[in-house]
Amino acid sequence: MSLPPTEKDGEKPIPAAHAPNKTSLSKGRNLARRCAVQALYQWHITQQNVGDIDAQFVTEHDVKKVDIAYFQELLHQVPAHVTELDAYYARFLDRPVHELDPVECAILRMSVYELAHRLDIPYRVVINEGVDMAKVFGAEQSHKYVNGVLDKVARKLRVAEMRMRPEKPTK
Repeated sequence: MSLPPTEKDGEKPIPAAHAPNKTSLSKGRNLARRCAVQALYQWHITQQNVGDIDAQFVTEHDVKKVDIAYFQELLHQVPAHVTELDAYYARFLDRPVHELDPVECAILRMSVYELAHRLDIPYRVVINEGVDMAKVFGAEQSHKYVNGVLDKVARKLRVAEMRMRPEKPTK
């Protein structure tokens, strides 16, 4: 038997109907990634200070449903690790990093950051989110390119996790 939530320090418990659920959390993360791709694209193109982009983005966009802390982590940490991130995926490209489409570059950097630094997010989620971002923001076939590169990076950065995935049945 579980006890009902208690009021602590004058706070009322959040009714179950209003408590954040997995769907709302994942939606907030998805929106954070969408915003981050746009902000990282802006950073890539303008080389503007990420703090200025952060402030501008939060004041000029509707971010009520966005996981703002995750958006800010991506926006600040991707540029902080850009050399490391580019090195992870550069060997899987068919051209130099500086020749990548800026949208694809922003998506790859963000996704590779998640693969390298956010081990709490399954690699399949990272790849799916990156592919979805490429479908929304990229050129017509960029989602296929992003998928191929991220799959190869995941095989290098998430070896243990990939070993644990269930085998596909053979036909």
